[in-house]
Amino acid sequence: MKKVKYSDLNARQKEIYNFQKVSAIFADFGYTTVKLSDDWMGADFIAISFNGNKYLKVQLKGRLTFEKKYHNKNIYICFHDQTSDSWYLYPHDKVLKKITKTKKGIKSSKSWKNVGGYSSGVLSIDTKKILSQYLFR
Repeated sequence: MKKVKYSDLNARQKEIYNFQKVSAIFADFGYTTVKLSDDWMGADFIAISFNGNKYLKVQLKGRLTFEKKYHNKNIYICFHDQTSDSWYLYPHDKVLKKITKTKKGIKSSKSWKNVGGYSSGVLSIDTKKILSQYLFR
């Protein structure tokens, strides 16, 4: 069997691939994942602790992302930073609040005002510092 090249996958295949990869990491932390067929309350999947005492609503993204539609929904964003080969899992609202203190342009950006979201494929030093406590591996 030959390993697949991520760059050769289409968008849907990348989403499936990323879900499988991050599910393995969740298992290392004592969680099982349940893929949702349709976004439920903003989540792509639910991560449930093995003892059933805790669950997380998770939105899987290809990059650092903030969206107005996730506000006040207790959503976690999970993404893979291709540059550093690191996974991050962060609480959307909490990190948005921290990031807008250092990156004041997010909420004044055209994408935030016109589309309701902001994303970045390149993490600045300040952003990496904020996200460091949310490294997920």
